Amino acid sequence: MKIISSIHEMQVEAEHIRLSGKRIGVVPTMGYLHRGHTSLIEMARKQSDVVVTTIFVNPTQFGPGEDFDRYPRDLDRDRVLAEDAGTDYLFTPSTAEMYPAGFATFVTVEGVSEILEGKFRPTHFRGVTTVVMKLLLITKPHIAVFGQKDAQQAFILRKMVRELNVDTEIIVAPIVREHDGLALSSRNVYLSQDERRRATSLYQSLQLASARIQSGDRSVDSLRKEIMNLLKAAQPLQVDYVAFVDPTSFREVDLVAPPQVLALLAVRFGATRLIDNMLISVP
Repeated sequence: MKIISSIHEMQVEAEHIRLSGKRIGVVPTMGYLHRGHTSLIEMARKQSDVVVTTIFVNPTQFGPGEDFDRYPRDLDRDRVLAEDAGTDYLFTPSTAEMYPAGFATFVTVEGVSEILEGKFRPTHFRGVTTVVMKLLLITKPHIAVFGQKDAQQAFILRKMVRELNVDTEIIVAPIVREHDGLALSSRNVYLSQDERRRATSLYQSLQLASARIQSGDRSVDSLRKEIMNLLKAAQPLQVDYVAFVDPTSFREVDLVAPPQVLALLAVRFGATRLIDNMLISVP
């Protein structure tokens, strides 16, 4: 595995790989890798000839008072995990080079970036779309692999590359969970033992929603009420949202309808904000 921190060097390498006829897959991450990240690298490995994993804690997607400074970092550990999972190039740019003095250019996907996560984190998706566009231009991939846990992000990135005619296919990999259902996240390390136990209520809530829909419940108000009751029993600090959207448009719905609905949650336990979702088949 080759480690590159220079943007120019990465661009030259990527151009050479493309000209040689090989297929590039990129996995953009903020590091502190876990099994969820390595599953993305493994998927990229299966669908490309050369895998580039990027590690960059992107300051523009963190809002005021969020956890940029304390976001977990361990590059030495990440190097081992990335290589073992099948990475050929580890790209680790500096903030100074990614956002030089006077940087003032941003990519914004309007509408869908302003709801749900965008409502609670108003500048978040502008930071995500900007850094992902930069990483795609630098690494020149044929495919880019992201996780389903960040479902709204994946929808926005697919919309961005489609509407800006970017020659990269966005692939979305399934959520990887712990044995008790908690979705893997780098932020899980913030949870106390008690918060970690109570956080399993997110997955239990999604399972409840799926079961209720399979049994014929179509009312989002009814489903939300049941989910809120289950979540409140776990004593979270706050429930930011419980939402049901059409996965093809990301518009919120009042009644679920075939063939599928996407249920999404954002819940705070102590200082830790967790998100989760489930794509549910509707009979």
